[in-house]
Amino acid sequence: MLGATTTPAERRAKFRELLAGDQIVQFPGAINPINAQIIEQTGFEGVYISGGAFSAAMGLPDIGLTTLTEVADHGRNIARVTNLPTFIDADTGWGEAMNVARTIQEFEDAGISGMHLEDQVNPKRCGHLDGKEVVTAAEMSKRIKAAVKGRRDENFVISARTDSRAGEGLDAAIDRAKAYVDAGADLIFPEAMRDLGEFEKFASSVDVPILANMTEFGKSELFTTEQLANVGVKVVIYPVTTLRLAMGAIKSGLQTIRDQGTQVDLLEGMQTRADLYDTIDYAAYNDFDAAVFNFSQEGHQ
Repeated sequence: MLGATTTPAERRAKFRELLAGDQIVQFPGAINPINAQIIEQTGFEGVYISGGAFSAAMGLPDIGLTTLTEVADHGRNIARVTNLPTFIDADTGWGEAMNVARTIQEFEDAGISGMHLEDQVNPKRCGHLDGKEVVTAAEMSKRIKAAVKGRRDENFVISARTDSRAGEGLDAAIDRAKAYVDAGADLIFPEAMRDLGEFEKFASSVDVPILANMTEFGKSELFTTEQLANVGVKVVIYPVTTLRLAMGAIKSGLQTIRDQGTQVDLLEGMQTRADLYDTIDYAAYNDFDAAVFNFSQEGHQ
């Protein structure tokens, strides 16, 4: 009722607990607050907030066009309604070192539990496209150190994403990851791995947990959580899955309405009114309102 019942600090501590645990955890991407509520109600361990999905929802390509303010507001709206840890895409941090420090504080203030920074140049590109360029390992290390210095809650998770596998090779990407851990990264995000063996080599080479990006139609095969756990992956994200599910259903449904002149054949696949009200806890709002407005007008002029 009226959002999460836990505090941002409690959710950050939970994220740390998950990273330290023995089990692999799944963070599906949420494209809006109700999506996050459904993720929580389905039993997942966390919520991922994708920059690519957010930019797509705004009708923009994933090339760094969204601003820190827009992304922080988006993240705040999602974090507000879920008791799960929220993990957000910070792209390249929206500028130089001081901008990165501001970025982490904006996300802390928004109730987010962790973020990942990437080592691409500006403007960045989607991680599963060709032609990506990366900054030097030293420059990326500065970004991470700035994030660590700007962090006020020690439980806020700082993840370093490296996009260097495609252009520099696996060994160079691992060397970068080691430098990023030395700079203070709590979690390593090796983007666009080609097979399970590459994930396994990464996991065995760094001293912090690693993350697997199971995005559809990308460079990586879509592995199961069991396969990923067996090679040492700790966190799995599904960044654009819910957006693709929704947009696929919307496009098909709109075509049906256009062709048939009615949505009657689509009702079976829709979320019902009862399920919607249950998801957003409509009854609790009614109860709250009744408890507040419980006075009588009798005897008053």
